[in-house]
Amino acid sequence: MATVIVQPGGPRAGRQRVNLTALAHNRLMLLLILFMAITLAVVGRLTWVGLFAHGAGGDGALGPFVPARADIVDRNGVPLARTMDAYSIAVRPSKLIGEPAELARKLHEIFPDEAEATFYKKLSGTGWAYLRRRALPEQVAAVNALGEIGIEFPREKERLYPQRTLAAHVLGFAPNSEGVGGMGVEAAFNDRLTDPALRSQPFVLSIDSRVQGALESELYAQMVSQNAKGAGGVIMDVNSGEVIAMASIPVFDPNKLKNYSGKRCSESPICNHIIQARYELGSTFKPLSIGAAMDRGIVTSMSKRYDATQPLAVGGFRIKDDHPLGRWINVPETLVHSSNIATARIADEMGAEPMQQLFRSLHFNDRAPIELKERAGTLWPVNWGRITTMTVSYGHGIAVTPLHLAAAYSALVNGGIWRPATLRKLKPEEVPQGHRVFSAATSARMRQLLRMIVAAGTGRSADAKGYRVGGKTGSAEKPEEGRYNKSSLVTTFASAFPMDNPRYVVLAMMDEPKGNAQTFGLRTAAWTAAPVVKRVIERTGPMLGVMPDERRDVDISDLMPLLWKPKEASE
Repeated sequence: MATVIVQPGGPRAGRQRVNLTALAHNRLMLLLILFMAITLAVVGRLTWVGLFAHGAGGDGALGPFVPARADIVDRNGVPLARTMDAYSIAVRPSKLIGEPAELARKLHEIFPDEAEATFYKKLSGTGWAYLRRRALPEQVAAVNALGEIGIEFPREKERLYPQRTLAAHVLGFAPNSEGVGGMGVEAAFNDRLTDPALRSQPFVLSIDSRVQGALESELYAQMVSQNAKGAGGVIMDVNSGEVIAMASIPVFDPNKLKNYSGKRCSESPICNHIIQARYELGSTFKPLSIGAAMDRGIVTSMSKRYDATQPLAVGGFRIKDDHPLGRWINVPETLVHSSNIATARIADEMGAEPMQQLFRSLHFNDRAPIELKERAGTLWPVNWGRITTMTVSYGHGIAVTPLHLAAAYSALVNGGIWRPATLRKLKPEEVPQGHRVFSAATSARMRQLLRMIVAAGTGRSADAKGYRVGGKTGSAEKPEEGRYNKSSLVTTFASAFPMDNPRYVVLAMMDEPKGNAQTFGLRTAAWTAAPVVKRVIERTGPMLGVMPDERRDVDISDLMPLLWKPKEASE
């Protein structure tokens, strides 16, 4: 007989089951509330950090969605400077398991440009040290394959220039250790590039990388051909002041700055000679001086003649022409044959005050008219006596940068309005009003005269067919120890195209060209600088929306008869 014992289910047991169920429910609800609170806190923190943290406080803390420094792009959106996560390689000597000497040898094999002794010094040191900054991914993989636990691979923000040397003098550089631009656009627009509200948007330059590449390649080729010390050039929109291209040769790579440290500007490829070097730019000044004389009523007719039969003696100096004509010449002949004597006579008749006023209105007494901080000042004459007024009219006794001259030529051909150069891509409403330097009538006449110089004068080698090029040559001896060195020339060709409706100024210069077989040993601008302009315009005209058209040209029919031609000998 079995006995079954059953606990009676009464009110007490029922209450226990209800209490246990309620307790479990309460615990689940508490856990759910805690989970939701933690989730909301994490989401809120991430949102705040991502969107607002960079604006809090004054320490410039960076949010993960905002770059440390804005990208720089050309006018067509081509990237010229970017901030990226880059690889670095570092070492903790105390954690090394291999022999420093053997590791140094292997690292030198991976990085042959770094001495083995340099690696050994860091590997055998006492503290954490970089072995390499800006290492390539394949280099990181090779070092990682060494299996050394004492070597680390930190990721860091690096300023990289994907086009390497292209437009390097325009861009400049931004040292990563400081985060502040060292020169060029990186320095001039540092506040814009680091502004938390704007650095997520690329900074757009006026530069066209295609045109820049063509200018650099043609200048370099001519520099090598002429065995010149250096070369430079600029292309500028005559109606807005936008710099489409600016080149100084030799170039440098802003990704490898340590290769150029410790050198003076005159000896370093980092020096931008278009804005940092000042030159006596010679005969390229003549159209400016004659234009001012037209506006002053000194030159009232293109047929007015000036005595160029012999050198002009003034105050113990003798002003002479490189290719004496030995006769009286008119205004078009003065420019076509580049007469110092006739230009000096015109300036002497005009006087010192109008000449000074002209050059001040062109800002020849100020630093180069552009945003770059490293731009140089000019060499302004201390005494503006009679001889100074004469010599500066043809570009001697005053020194300016090539950019000064480019801006002046823009005013000379665009209707007479001077505007500063800019490296920003401008909207139509942002173009500065500028100020008038030449009358519209004088500008129109100068377009004819500049076109005549290329069609029939010293600028013939710049005559790119169909582009209606106009311009002026200038060959100036460089001053040295208080005198002019006849064997050291700076040659310049300042031009604009198309001259029936000018859109761009193109300037090219050679520093101490030596001449070659193709130039018959001649070193003047007509042989060394003008051909560069022709090739650059032929390459870049279509890029800039100017197509060649040989059916159009500037009407110079009223000027051509003024050029004297020797009568043919009778039969």
